[in-house]
Amino acid sequence: MDDKKQIKPSNKRGLVQTTVNAVSEAGKLPPQAPDIEEAVIGAMLLEKNAVNDAIDILQPESFYKPAHQKIFSTILELFANSESIDILSVTERLRKKGELQLVGGPGYIAQLTSRIASAAHIEYHARIISEKFILRSLIEVSSDVIKNAYDETKDVFNVLNEAEEGLFKIAEGNLKKSYGKVGDLVQEAIEEIQKASENTDGVSGVPTGFTDLDRLTSGWQKSDMIVLAARPGMGKTAFVLSMAANSAVQFGQGVAVFSLEMSSVQLTKRLMAMQTGISSEKLRKGFTDQADWDQLHGKINDLATAPLFIDDTPALSIFELRAKCRRLKMQHDIQLVIIDYLQLMTAGTSGGNREQEISTISRSIKEIAKEISVPIIALSQLSRSVETRGGDKRPMLSDLRESGAIEQDADMVVFIYRPEYYGLVEDENGMPTDGIGEIIVAKHRNGSLDTIRLRFIKQLTKFDNLDAFDEFQLPGAQAHDAGMSSNRDFDSNPETMTMQSRMNDDDDDVTFTSKMDDNVPF
Repeated sequence: MDDKKQIKPSNKRGLVQTTVNAVSEAGKLPPQAPDIEEAVIGAMLLEKNAVNDAIDILQPESFYKPAHQKIFSTILELFANSESIDILSVTERLRKKGELQLVGGPGYIAQLTSRIASAAHIEYHARIISEKFILRSLIEVSSDVIKNAYDETKDVFNVLNEAEEGLFKIAEGNLKKSYGKVGDLVQEAIEEIQKASENTDGVSGVPTGFTDLDRLTSGWQKSDMIVLAARPGMGKTAFVLSMAANSAVQFGQGVAVFSLEMSSVQLTKRLMAMQTGISSEKLRKGFTDQADWDQLHGKINDLATAPLFIDDTPALSIFELRAKCRRLKMQHDIQLVIIDYLQLMTAGTSGGNREQEISTISRSIKEIAKEISVPIIALSQLSRSVETRGGDKRPMLSDLRESGAIEQDADMVVFIYRPEYYGLVEDENGMPTDGIGEIIVAKHRNGSLDTIRLRFIKQLTKFDNLDAFDEFQLPGAQAHDAGMSSNRDFDSNPETMTMQSRMNDDDDDVTFTSKMDDNVPF
């Protein structure tokens, strides 16, 4: 009899050991820390301040045991209602919800407080629980990815998109930015002000190369979302490409262009036209003149070495955009992102109407701008209401297409307006509008509003400063076509002195031609 009694515990221990070995050999336990979970909940039941320390780190799903999830959810409810949090209040609330027995009864809740003496290390313990939850989430997402990867009926790009979306959700849900003490933030602000004061041109952000626009905005500012809107054919792409070339080539700022409408080679040809002064038509058709080839190779080097990156992925999703921007920021330290254009993007989610999708895209672009701390310029179409409106047809904020969220999310809203597009040969002041483009700043969260006048060069599909001398400008008919109006204000200036031309003098001819670039096409 005694021998039998001795055998039973021995068999039991052997069974337990066998079970443990089987688990370790046949499978793996999910990352978990139940003892630490008990300690954290016990600390919150003991000390009121412990809730404040843990509530920003944890969520109910962070706990592995379902009972602990229910208890923590109840603590959150009491905290939200500003009620006391202790053993009695939590027990009573669980009883009212009918969940008291599901968590182990009053005895288990009382037992939790006996497992910890104080809440001194609750924040450290809470972060351990959060880390275990992140690991479990990664395992879950990875399992789904593996399952979908073996499913031959699924599109590979859909599988990739779902995997990326799952990882982003984990990151966004758990890797939140902490608060900053105002004293530290003041010091950071002072450093930025000091840095800005060192700029003699007054530009503290990313320069555009357009003098009046930079004066108004101080350059595109970090974390800003700028919406650039216009009707088709107004020159949205021409404007942002001119600006991208200025920022990258002249100022050495890293610029990323996401083109959903045109191919990367097409955009590059337009950039080459701007940089070399060779018309887009010539580049498109090709040329046989050796002088054109010499001019092309002589002036293209600055563009070829500029930190300018073009991505022409069609139907770009917001998840792809986020991943690409992160990568470009990390690898090349880009300072500006351009999206051409917003309405061609996809939210990467199913369901909902187009307006909701645009709202999601707009909100996500603003989030990306804040995350990587660079300005993002998103091009947008205007509605047809502009065309039906009388008058000069200057765009307004209400003309933004498909969603009011675009106007709401944007830090700046900028319109492009060319009067000659509508056949208007003179503006309200009687000035010629040929080759003139207006950049209308209709919303500026951190500055004033104004209208900037620029020169639009048709042959090069390029915007330039109105008062800039363009070395690629040709005399005669081409100057007129490019938007130059000879001697527009010449006769009206009382300080103007008219003198006889001396261009027929041989000496002057030598002086003139010696100053000219041999590569300029005449």
